[in-house]
Amino acid sequence: MKTRCNTIAAVAVAAAAATLTLAPATAQRGPRGQGAQVKAGPFKRLPDGKPDMQGYWQTKNFFTAFDLETHERAEFGIPAGKGVIVDPPDGKIPYQPWAAAKKKDLVEHHLFEDPQAHCYLSGVPRQMYTPFGFQILQPPGNVVLLYEAFHSYRIIPLTDRPHISEPIRLFEGDSRGHWEGDTLVVDVTNQNDTTWFDMAGNFHSDALHVMERYTPVDENTINYEATLDDPKVFSRPFKIAFALGRNPDPDYQQMEYACVEGEKDLQHYTESEGAKKK
Repeated sequence: MKTRCNTIAAVAVAAAAATLTLAPATAQRGPRGQGAQVKAGPFKRLPDGKPDMQGYWQTKNFFTAFDLETHERAEFGIPAGKGVIVDPPDGKIPYQPWAAAKKKDLVEHHLFEDPQAHCYLSGVPRQMYTPFGFQILQPPGNVVLLYEAFHSYRIIPLTDRPHISEPIRLFEGDSRGHWEGDTLVVDVTNQNDTTWFDMAGNFHSDALHVMERYTPVDENTINYEATLDDPKVFSRPFKIAFALGRNPDPDYQQMEYACVEGEKDLQHYTESEGAKKK
C-alpha cells in the first residue's frame, strides 16, 4: 500500500528549530490549492438544490498551520504575511491575562509538546488547515469530511437534534449542521482541551465553542469562516477566515497516513532527521 510519511514532527519543529519539511504536502500529483487554477464556473447543486461541495479540498494558505495570528516567521524561512484572524482587527487572539502568560510559556519552553506533533488528532478548526487535503461527501442528511491527516473524519448531521451529553469530550468535538441559504453552518461543541490551534502554542480549554461557515464561491473555491469562543481562555470571541481550493487533478487520491506515534523525544528525533538532510 502506498504511504506518505507525514513529517509532522519536522513540521512541528519548524516552530522551534527551523527544520520544516512541507514536501509531502506539495509533492502529490496535481495542484494542492497553491497553484493557479483555470477560471471556475458556478458551483453545481445537488438534487435538493443545495450546493454540491463534494470533492478534494485544501487550504490555500499552508502557513496558517504555523500561527493563526501571523505568518511572520523569518527565523523559520516563512515569508511575512497577514494571519487569518479577521476579528479582532489587530489579528491577535484575545487571551485573558493568565492565558497570555501561559501562551508565552508554551512558546518559550514547550513547543515540542504540540499535541499534533505527537500524532493526536488536530481538533476544530485546526483540522481544516493541516498541510494535507481532505474530502467532502454529502450523503443524504449529512456532510462528511474525510481528512488525510491522522485518518480523521467528521460526520456532520444536518439536524436540529441536541448535542451529545456535556461531560463527553472528543478530539474533533460534536458537530451539527444546517444550511443558511447556500452557506453550510456547523456548530461544534464538546471538544477536549488537548489540542492546540497551531504550532505557535495557541491553545484553548474544553469550553471551546466553534461556529463554522462554508460558503461556496465557485466550482473551485469555498470561503471558510470560524468564530471561536472560549470564556475560560479568551476575553471575547475571535474569528478566522480563509479560502479552500479544490484539487482539480482527476487522478488525485488521498494516501495512507504515517505518523511518529509513541515518539517520546521529539526534539532529538527532529534534530537527527535534520542532520541527515544536511
